[in-house]
Amino acid sequence: MARDLKGLLGITLKGMGMGAADVVPGVSGGTIAFISGIYEELINSIKSINFKALKVLFREGPLSFWKFINGNFLVALFLGIGISVVSLARIIEYVLENQPVLIWSFFFGLIVASAWFVGKKITNWNAGKIISVITGIAFAWYITSVTPAQTPVSYWFIFLSGALAICAMILPGISGSFILLLLGKYQFVLNAVNGLKVDIIIIIGLGAVVGLLSFSNLLSWLLKKYHDMTIALLAGFMVGSLNKIWPWKITVSTFIDSHGIEKPLVEKNVLPDTYQAVTSADNHLLWAILLAILGFLIILLVEKFSESKTSQI
Repeated sequence: MARDLKGLLGITLKGMGMGAADVVPGVSGGTIAFISGIYEELINSIKSINFKALKVLFREGPLSFWKFINGNFLVALFLGIGISVVSLARIIEYVLENQPVLIWSFFFGLIVASAWFVGKKITNWNAGKIISVITGIAFAWYITSVTPAQTPVSYWFIFLSGALAICAMILPGISGSFILLLLGKYQFVLNAVNGLKVDIIIIIGLGAVVGLLSFSNLLSWLLKKYHDMTIALLAGFMVGSLNKIWPWKITVSTFIDSHGIEKPLVEKNVLPDTYQAVTSADNHLLWAILLAILGFLIILLVEKFSESKTSQI
């Protein structure tokens, strides 16, 4: 799909939205790609980077190769993701530590709206699609209930973590950051980005490239052969992920990380009043509701904007 400079800038901005979401455990960049109307193009573009692309490169030259892999789109998108991850990592880390209820409330509204609009893309519901939604909900709910693990810091495991995280990152509703959290590597990777630890960044980046190229082929095939069933499954993933994003949690057990800092290991979702009673912290109920509504409205506006853009093409 040919785009002018303005169109590529728009893709970069969408990439920044994806990057911002990917920094937060529980929020998926794939969700942002889906609601902004670039999800299937993203999957198909990544999938096109294969041996056939290499044949095009050697037989027809760099320009044909670049067009074959939709290079302008990929560069603009990943530029936006990179800008967002590097610039927002420290800010997101601070907000998560100091105002968790408010930031989770905002993202809760984002995900509720996202699941709603993705579900609306399916017009003819049947038993198979309903089962697909339920399967997605159950899988995401289970994943977000698993206890995070203490894992090695060897290069091979960092590579594996990057490959697994990127697979989740392009699935709406399942966060790559949360997969890193489950693998005990979220804070480790965040510190590497903030501290510009080049070796760690390169290893996890290589893992991400391998995982991305492999998983995108499977997703592309599913979207071609079983489009509505796959969309239903993805909508289910979003609904199931709300288990992780619920703003009010109490810590059931903790662990000491490699730096000697005590951190939550297992958390339990509770009602706002229970949260305030147990933690003696303000539940920020009014602000939480307002931020959830704001998150919902942002997705509504993005959806309307995407629809208007589509109608103009």
